[in-house]
Amino acid sequence: MRVIAGSARSLRLKTIEGMSTRPTTDRIKETLFNIINSNLSGSVFVDLFSGSGAIGIEALSRGGKKAYFVDNNRACIKCIEDNLVFTKLKDKAVVMHTDVLSAIRKLQGILNEPVDYIFLDPPYASECEREILEELKKMDFVDEYTNIIIEASIDRDFSFVEEDGFFEIFKKKKYKTNMHIFIRKK
Repeated sequence: MRVIAGSARSLRLKTIEGMSTRPTTDRIKETLFNIINSNLSGSVFVDLFSGSGAIGIEALSRGGKKAYFVDNNRACIKCIEDNLVFTKLKDKAVVMHTDVLSAIRKLQGILNEPVDYIFLDPPYASECEREILEELKKMDFVDEYTNIIIEASIDRDFSFVEEDGFFEIFKKKKYKTNMHIFIRKK
């Protein structure tokens, strides 16, 4: 796995051994960043379920102002920190070793402005997206310009997103076995 573009272009990132993480392939990551690239300069990016940190690092490499990396796995946190040092992006990053819901609540106290992107790539079997979106509804750092991007299994049903009229799905990008769902406040 490598950084595709920007200041850390072509640098190879460490990954976690074993099956505890599922890294986004370079091809899918490139497609994702081709979709959002025009708005990355100066952006604030939150990478939930960060794994190796590759998504948040890509955002920083492409001009992001700040990225928050969240993971509850100690090996992932070490990997993220090593990758940030290697890419020389550590000064633009905050790494949080905690569960995602606790991190969201902590971010409410840390962030004094809305974030531009929230990316989440939870374990596919967890189906925790609904609970996370419910928590994000309460946060001041989520406004109508915040893009929430969920990476999920291609067969995951997201009809619940628009049930209460708070969020809307404005784009879906499907791949062979997974997809990106783009969500924002109505």
